[in-house]
Amino acid sequence: MSDLTVFTPERTYAQALDERDPLASLRERFFLPAAGKKTALYFTGNSLGCQPKGAKSYVEAELKDWAKLGVEGHLHAKNPWLPYHETFSAPMARIVGAKPHEVVMMNGLTVNLHLMMATFFRPQGRRRKILMEADAFPSDLYAAKSQLRWHGLDPREDLLLLRPREGEHTLRTSDILDVLETWGADIALVLLGGVNYYTGQWFDMPTITASAREKRIRIGWDLAHAAGNVPLQLHDWGADFACWCSYKYLNGGPGGVAGCFIHEQHHADKTLPRLAGWWGHDKETRFEMGPDFRPIPTAEGWQLSNAPVLQMAAFRASLDLFEEAGMEALRSKSLLMGNYFRQLLESRLPELPFQIITPKEDHARGCQFSLLTNERGKALFDFLTAAGVICDWREPNVIRVAPVPMYNRFDDIWQLVDLLVAFVEKK
Repeated sequence: MSDLTVFTPERTYAQALDERDPLASLRERFFLPAAGKKTALYFTGNSLGCQPKGAKSYVEAELKDWAKLGVEGHLHAKNPWLPYHETFSAPMARIVGAKPHEVVMMNGLTVNLHLMMATFFRPQGRRRKILMEADAFPSDLYAAKSQLRWHGLDPREDLLLLRPREGEHTLRTSDILDVLETWGADIALVLLGGVNYYTGQWFDMPTITASAREKRIRIGWDLAHAAGNVPLQLHDWGADFACWCSYKYLNGGPGGVAGCFIHEQHHADKTLPRLAGWWGHDKETRFEMGPDFRPIPTAEGWQLSNAPVLQMAAFRASLDLFEEAGMEALRSKSLLMGNYFRQLLESRLPELPFQIITPKEDHARGCQFSLLTNERGKALFDFLTAAGVICDWREPNVIRVAPVPMYNRFDDIWQLVDLLVAFVEKK
């Protein structure tokens, strides 16, 4: 890929970048939504990824085997359903930086967070608090508060919330570390979003994880906006657990199966409690239907139910593309797209009608840009929507746009900025 040392604001420069993009052909392997008679400018892969064209054939193959084989498909389908989930562990582990036996695809994201907290949130004595960011995704807050209440605790006292400094929008790593230092003996669990859904800030995960571990605090990460977006090394960083969905950057389809990482150091620890289900039971004796639970000594031991094969089939198509492209190449393009977006804005709109609250530094952001708007923010959002841009609005006044390297082009970014210029000039 070209760098930006010879940047020009003309559209021909964006088109030249697309011509030299080694990942450009991936776009043709996705369905992109329409806006009237033209292809939409789709910038909401941070909310729902586009459909890979290969998803249909994968799902149809399982439907055909279901029609032809019925229950026998568990053993005799072309891709037998009984071990179907096992095929996802290795490619997913490469995306999140784990060992295959540390990863399992199962359930939905919040279900997995509850399962992980059932194991890793064990309040005792003064060590009973959960540390989160104040603007975490609401579902995470609901889950954490309900876990506190489940243990007879009061969220008003035992939920520690990290807030930015006055006049700032993102959290400083040093401030997070200060809280861990001050409250370390009182914190039972750190639960943060790897990339914050609202601001797009990518937290310094290795530094925060190391600090929590040093203070003997369990730490888990919600990677809904990080998996498939930024490079991760969960095993090496030493997180206790992590959970993610598959329908955002991973393009797994609406309501797609979620993922879970559990560090191998916990797999054989029989002192850890868990909520058990039969699909987590030892595979050799599972169908003996015995009354006593014997967990599989891997992340699979936290499974509850058998795999949602049709959802997983759709997800296979996207994982094929991740395997083909590789996270390193995707990240390289993502950074270039983000830098191009900023540089084009600075060139064509010196006085922005919004503030970018996503960090500028490469190490602190992924694909998403959060635009903090003024009193005309909703009018801007409506203007973009009418012009064929699919982005999203987050109350009270943020527009989120995410140039995704799998299927977005540099020319998409140029057209988006051109519309922003048109909005300003229209005023």
